Amino acid sequence: MAFHLKRMINLNNIFDNLVAESEKPNLEDFISDFEKAEYLQKLLINMSTNDGPVFDDHYTELRRYFIKNSNTKQLLPRYVITNRDLSQFWQFIKYKFPTYAERRRFIWDDFSKLLEYLENRDDLPLMESINESFRVLDSEHVINYWNTAIERKDNDPEGAITLSRTLVEGVLKHILDERNINYSKNADLHDIYKLVANQLNLSPEQHELKLFKQILGGCSSIVSGLGALRNRHGDAHGKGKVGYYKPSTRHAELAVNLAGSMSLFLIQTHQDND
Repeated sequence: MAFHLKRMINLNNIFDNLVAESEKPNLEDFISDFEKAEYLQKLLINMSTNDGPVFDDHYTELRRYFIKNSNTKQLLPRYVITNRDLSQFWQFIKYKFPTYAERRRFIWDDFSKLLEYLENRDDLPLMESINESFRVLDSEHVINYWNTAIERKDNDPEGAITLSRTLVEGVLKHILDERNINYSKNADLHDIYKLVANQLNLSPEQHELKLFKQILGGCSSIVSGLGALRNRHGDAHGKGKVGYYKPSTRHAELAVNLAGSMSLFLIQTHQDND
């Protein structure tokens, strides 16, 4: 709760300072998706209650931004999806509730699931860097793998582990496709990684310095480990009665963090070697 309150105060300070200076807020000032969602909520409240300025272009841009992501789209209030601009939203809200207090409470309640999801998601290390790299990669299915893995890590560790492995595989194949490198559709994760590593100069054999060999060998081990973890503890295969250990949230969080960090490293290296 304290973390949530701190972020709300920060958002309000950004918004109020800009308004006090008679400047239109810049969407780039709202760095995280959580802050963007709170700003979208504030625009709707301002429109509903005359609490402050409204910027229709910001509303439409943020609306498109959250609708593009299948995970955030399903958490958006229905009236955001159906009302393409603030004038349309006004026609909805002015008849829905007669008082400002009722309208505020209605919007706060409807945004609670989206904000809670984004707040928990943004607690992961390197979240913003990973999100930005995936957006630059411009692969909708890779973005969906990442968001769904985060969403499932607490309540569905097995599913999150499977998606972590799938995320890395999706990034690797996307890089190979962009570089027009052929690969077998039946190749395992480690073989696909070796193809990418050779293309990006990430194979330990391509370096003489012992430290680089150790680090890059560790990267290869992480990818292999994610594949093995998914086979043993993910939900992609049926489990026998003997020898199965049910993963916990901490195992899922480890897998998601490793997959996100490796994907970020691979994408950045791919872009630097274009």
